[in-house]
Amino acid sequence: MAAIWFGVLGPLEVRADGRPVGLHGPRQERALAALLLEAGQVVTVDRLLDSMWENPPATARRQVQDLVTRLRRTLVGAGAADNLIMTVRGGYLLRPAPGCLDSQTFDELVTKARQTAPADAAAAAATFRQALLLWRGEPLTGVDGPRFENAARALQERQMVVWEECLTLELSLGRHQEVIAELLALVDRHPFRESLVGLLMRATADAGRLADVLEIYRGLRARLTGELGLDPGPELRRLHDALLRCEPDPGDGSPLWEPGPSDESPRWEPVTGRVPAMLPLDAYGFTGREAELAWLDGVLAGAGRQPTAVVVSAVSGTAGVGKTALAVHWAHRVRDLFPDGQLYVNLRGFDPDRAAMTPAEAVRGFLSALGVAAERVPATVEAQAGLYRSLLAGRRVLIVLDNARDAKQVRPLIPGSSGCVAVVTSRNQLPGLVAAEGAHPLPLDLLPADEARELLARRLGADRVAAEPKAVAEIIARCARLPLALTVVAAQAAVQPGFSLASVAGKLGAPAGRLDAFDVGDPATQVRAVFSWSYRTLGEDVARLFRLLGLHRGPDLGVPAAASLAGVPASRARSLLAELTRAHLLTEHAPGRYAFHDLMRAYAGELVHAHEPATERQAALRRLLGHYLHAAEAANRLLNPHRERITLAPIPPGVVRETFGDHHEALAWFATEHAVLLAAAERAAETGFGTHAWQLAWTLTDFLDRRGYWRDYAAVHATALRAARREGDQSGQAHASRGLGRACTRLAQYDEAHTHYQRALDLYGRLGDRTGQAHTHGQISTMFELWTRYQDALRHAWLALDLYQATGNRSGQARALNSIGWFHALLGEYDKTLLHCRQALTLYDEMEDPHGLGTTLDSLGYAHHHLGQWEQAITSYERALALAREVGDRFLGAETLLHLGDTHQAVGEIGAARLAWRQALTVFDELDHPDAGLARARLASLPVS
Repeated sequence: MAAIWFGVLGPLEVRADGRPVGLHGPRQERALAALLLEAGQVVTVDRLLDSMWENPPATARRQVQDLVTRLRRTLVGAGAADNLIMTVRGGYLLRPAPGCLDSQTFDELVTKARQTAPADAAAAAATFRQALLLWRGEPLTGVDGPRFENAARALQERQMVVWEECLTLELSLGRHQEVIAELLALVDRHPFRESLVGLLMRATADAGRLADVLEIYRGLRARLTGELGLDPGPELRRLHDALLRCEPDPGDGSPLWEPGPSDESPRWEPVTGRVPAMLPLDAYGFTGREAELAWLDGVLAGAGRQPTAVVVSAVSGTAGVGKTALAVHWAHRVRDLFPDGQLYVNLRGFDPDRAAMTPAEAVRGFLSALGVAAERVPATVEAQAGLYRSLLAGRRVLIVLDNARDAKQVRPLIPGSSGCVAVVTSRNQLPGLVAAEGAHPLPLDLLPADEARELLARRLGADRVAAEPKAVAEIIARCARLPLALTVVAAQAAVQPGFSLASVAGKLGAPAGRLDAFDVGDPATQVRAVFSWSYRTLGEDVARLFRLLGLHRGPDLGVPAAASLAGVPASRARSLLAELTRAHLLTEHAPGRYAFHDLMRAYAGELVHAHEPATERQAALRRLLGHYLHAAEAANRLLNPHRERITLAPIPPGVVRETFGDHHEALAWFATEHAVLLAAAERAAETGFGTHAWQLAWTLTDFLDRRGYWRDYAAVHATALRAARREGDQSGQAHASRGLGRACTRLAQYDEAHTHYQRALDLYGRLGDRTGQAHTHGQISTMFELWTRYQDALRHAWLALDLYQATGNRSGQARALNSIGWFHALLGEYDKTLLHCRQALTLYDEMEDPHGLGTTLDSLGYAHHHLGQWEQAITSYERALALAREVGDRFLGAETLLHLGDTHQAVGEIGAARLAWRQALTVFDELDHPDAGLARARLASLPVS
């Protein structure tokens, strides 16, 4: 196995046992550099994305995975250990062997030198020299990208600090002649670095060349005054005066010059010494955001541990979420920690009336605030930014950069030295700032309900809010917990103290002109106007998708649904969704799942009706509903492959199809989408897509039944029935009536169930659909069972079996045989149960139907139990339980657990019985099923353990 050595203190380099290892292209180099810069720490995929691209493509995550895989393969091929780069949760970890990363070796030698210095200056200087010899040139040469440019600058600053410490020690050892030549070269490369100039002055004075000392100082002063409009700092002036007087120190016991890591680093003084205080007024009645404020305090606490780089915080979030209020409030809380001033600028990144502020405008404003006269401001933006950073060097200044459009606008305004903290707010996520400048991202979400209530109490008075808790809850919900909306409503209520909060809530609930309720005449606080400022920045394709999302009624959606809605490929939809997410018009609340709050949905709905023709809205809805219908059918085929099929509404062009590998994937998809599918069925019924409405209900039946979501089952089939009746679709009415009958059966509403079943039988009879009639008789038998009318249940089960046999439906025959066997068991005829259920088991086994096998094994277990065949009963129940869990049928699993507990109790296994019944009770309670009472009664009958 080869020793793999990495170098970043110069061109990026990899060696295996001294031999160069070639990397494959700039992206692989950037990936390796990103891992090496944080060697020994987990580098998240998101951080790698930000290192590779400023605007990652849709396939960026997959590309990063491929890049790291190829990089690992390259290194292993050169002889590295397999675990040199490890995949860990959320990212990757590169852990070089000791002595195999030059930057780590450099840090180790520097630490050793600093520990040695107090006792042995010569040994410390030699160790410093050993560390400096590791440098092969400019760090990370050839690795492009803002993040790497910043990292290179930070590494260079570390090198310069060490160089100064080393030269200071060598001066103390009397090596001034050797040091002078080295310092002249360093000052030539860094002409504004006062610490180097001070060392050169000291070394020159030690050599007895005081005239040269004066010339060195004059040269620096001329450079500073001519190019930056500054004078040398007080420490250098003090050193200059002391050296000219030939004094060993300035008289107060402090050293003449002590460069290197120190809390008292050299300070640039502005010409006038002005201390800016530019913060706007603190937000009136600011409340909540305790977690975010604590997080910002933590960032500030960490700023002191940054030796060379400023700590930047990026506060991002949707329009009206309170980014500026949070940043300004926090800035006021901590301003005393920044004695050198506070700078603030509104960058107008999303201003509707004025262009975004250029970095040059912002820098000039800051220079003026810092006391630089207009005539002394340099001509170029680069020189202005350099002067700005020089003025802040060594100072403790807080900079608030509000309402930024993008990282490019912000970058020139970020200081380059420690001591300063910049807080950036934006409606965009600014990933480039996170990647290149190491910004700490703080996404700002909607207010939690308790903080929203506190906001209203602060504005309206605690007593008024406490007097109408229901109205307050409704106001919070109608405002979608958006701080801007809550503030507007509070202002309206405050100027009308005689109005009840219930009346205020009622206005917000008006269906027409919903956003009009949040208009108090000021565009800056009008919710619709504030949203529009973000919307206007979007490209046309992104804006179109945002508008079309106003047609979607579910709680969230995935990429395929968004692609179908817009009629674009999934890859394009992913890119558009990413842009909307970066603009905080959408949130990606789970990987690949996108949502927006109700007020933003209302805004998108206004736009889609204002800008999209009715034909396009209908076409988009058809694509969306077609996507959900055909995806749900594909998933249902895996959930219940033996179910009869219906002819679906045709799938229109532009729909992105979804595929599933197995029933586990299908079940997971239903679990994710089931609330969306319910909303889609309702939307279909509202907009004239009646066939989609009842067919969506049909595809949901197995999932909702197995999960025990019977109220959803009833609601979606009631919607389906209304839609089918509106269109005069008898087949749809028959299926929906049967579905409603089953839902009412599960909810113990037997009279209603019987009415719906009879209606279904009539409709199926008119249609000549004997399979539909058979299904209905089977479900009627279940209804009579729960109604404890077992003879009626048995009769309908036989009717179902006859119809299934007539149509050759083997799955139906198996289901009917199991039902017949079960009803015989309920009538105490257990031998007949074994006879019919074993026939059913054979058919289910031949068809490889795990759900049918599970239900039949439960029936067989019940018969074995009552025949005293305990071991066979337990075996049957345990197999049934495993199958129920495999297919995700919680109700079947709970029923089986109830029966299994009975058998355990019968054989004296009280602990096992208690466990089974507790598990059954948990499920029944979650399903709100009446059998919870049975489980609870059984548990109560057991002796106290």
